[in-house]
Amino acid sequence: MMSYLWLKAFHIVAVTAWMAGLFYLPRLFVYHRDSAPGSAVSETFKLMEDRLYRVIMMPAMIASWALGLGLAGLTGVLWAPQLWFLVKAVAVVGLTAFHFWLGDVGRRFRLDKRPHTERLFRLVNELPTGLLIVIVVMAVVKPI
Repeated sequence: MMSYLWLKAFHIVAVTAWMAGLFYLPRLFVYHRDSAPGSAVSETFKLMEDRLYRVIMMPAMIASWALGLGLAGLTGVLWAPQLWFLVKAVAVVGLTAFHFWLGDVGRRFRLDKRPHTERLFRLVNELPTGLLIVIVVMAVVKPI
């Protein structure tokens, strides 16, 4: 029981760090999109985005996955999945795809390209919130 609680505690910390990055990086892209390529402001955004992605988001995502799979293995739901777990897993895969899409957008910004519009970044900024709601409801309430 104690190992489960430790895994759960660190999983919550990792997910919180990952979600913070998923919320913040698109917001940085909104402002970066409006900066002039090669300007001091653009270079600052490149540095902020790269560090957020590589130093915070990537390790937090890896830890979230590893600890989450550990919890699923300990509880047995990994070996005999229930519908709530499958829905949660699909939402987590969606967050992961979003994470890697953000990484690709950041790479294009580092090349001084201006991918997408400010409006798109404002809209996609809401995507992790919707997926987070699904994940938390499935994990806590297990309605299906």
